[in-house]
Amino acid sequence: MKRLILLAVATLFFAFQLAVQNVAAIELDEATRTVKLNAAGDTVVVSLEQIKEGKRIFNDTCAQCHAQGETKTDPNVDLGGEALALAFPPRDSIEAIVDFLKNPMSYDGEYEISEFHPSIKSADIFTEMRNFSEDDLYAVSGHILIQPKVQGDLWGGGKAVR
Repeated sequence: MKRLILLAVATLFFAFQLAVQNVAAIELDEATRTVKLNAAGDTVVVSLEQIKEGKRIFNDTCAQCHAQGETKTDPNVDLGGEALALAFPPRDSIEAIVDFLKNPMSYDGEYEISEFHPSIKSADIFTEMRNFSEDDLYAVSGHILIQPKVQGDLWGGGKAVR
């Protein structure tokens, strides 16, 4: 009987979580979902489906090192908007993050870090990257870029490179 009650409570909890997540995604207006597409400054509105998929991918693959936009391996660099803009080359657009996820470079752009950071280039080492499509990379990039708008200083701790 206890197992049945626990199963019922767990089911209700997960159903509630799904409902809350779906409502939260619906509440993101177009301005919040508008992010920089490329270095030329073009913008794009990330769809609700892309946001949902990007969040799933980020939580499954990236959050172990980048929880809440922090970077465990280098606490001086985060995934906040200012830090992404100050990287060389800047990584504050969908195309720039997609490029980074294909071929990661150090924050200053001086050297390749694919042996240390999951990427398409290093999918033999980081097997979770093997099945990522362009759409997946786009979705996770959109998720990263909207988080400073959604979470404010809670995303990345509100700091830039020090």
